[in-house]
Amino acid sequence: MIRDIEVILTSKNINPTAMRLLVLEFLLKQSSAISLTDVEKGLDPSDRVTLYRVLKKFEEKGLVHSIDDGSGAPKYALCAAECKAGHHHDLHVHFFCHACKETSCLPKSKIPQVTLPDGFASEEVNLIVKGTCNKCVH
Repeated sequence: MIRDIEVILTSKNINPTAMRLLVLEFLLKQSSAISLTDVEKGLDPSDRVTLYRVLKKFEEKGLVHSIDDGSGAPKYALCAAECKAGHHHDLHVHFFCHACKETSCLPKSKIPQVTLPDGFASEEVNLIVKGTCNKCVH
């Protein structure tokens, strides 16, 4: 498994340090997007600043994308395989569950194309649907 993780990192031009291997292994086990705090708890003891730098490096290189779900802390999820450094292809809807507080990627639900007026330039597109997930609906 560690060898596979090394291959993933090197394919994104990321030097496979021990901490990066641990963080990616942890992310691969997640079923939903997670916050820096969640990573910190899952890899305790670990240095928060180091974890933040690893996540930012992963985002910069197209390995993870960050999601602003309105909870006050960005969440991180693995990117689609076609994401590259500086160019993410994760234009999909995210779902925030009010009950369990999990944020999930919905890769089959694409964000619609938004036509902007002249003089406007988009830098980021984010669509969050909020409600109750399929695990919490009774």
